[in-house]
Amino acid sequence: METQTRRLTRKGQETRARIVAAAAQLMYERGLTEATLEDVRAAAGVSGSQVYHYFADKQALLLAVIEHQTQAVLEMQQPHFAALDTMAGLRQWRDAMVEYQLRLQCRGGCPIGSLGSEVAENNPEARLAVASGFLRWESAIRGGLQTMHARGELDTDPEDLALATLAALQGGLLLTQLQRRVKPLEVALDAMLDLIQTHTTTP
Repeated sequence: METQTRRLTRKGQETRARIVAAAAQLMYERGLTEATLEDVRAAAGVSGSQVYHYFADKQALLLAVIEHQTQAVLEMQQPHFAALDTMAGLRQWRDAMVEYQLRLQCRGGCPIGSLGSEVAENNPEARLAVASGFLRWESAIRGGLQTMHARGELDTDPEDLALATLAALQGGLLLTQLQRRVKPLEVALDAMLDLIQTHTTTP
């Protein structure tokens, strides 16, 4: 897919990106089943032939949407990832995640997780794509913890802590979406960061 994208003209790349963005929004709002290719075509302002020019079928478009949502989620947090090697940086990241949910009025949940729940049991290829996206997210969190561990400021396995932090985040996002309040996310992340704090060797 990347090779194909590189071969597109600039206009072609823009058209493809518009289709993916429209599909991502519709799948996020309506769910995978309800977001039809006809809906995507109309939302993107393109013809049916244009959709099929860039994507052989809905599965190909879904995989592109998973990559799109993964990139969007990670880019939103990118300014914070470099600072996850301190407790202050971790707590600033926590605050940013909570603030983002407040701006969304606790609606929508996690764009990657929402797709994952729809494809986990019936679409192995898409499930692996979502799992890969979560691994990238986990890796970004783990990077800061590994730096703390390398400096001698963390006395436990950073890999397990990163996985637990992402799991707490996902559970918090789901409950926040269902309850329409940020407290579940706040409690989940605070509990995880408090645990990390107990394993630090600096004040």
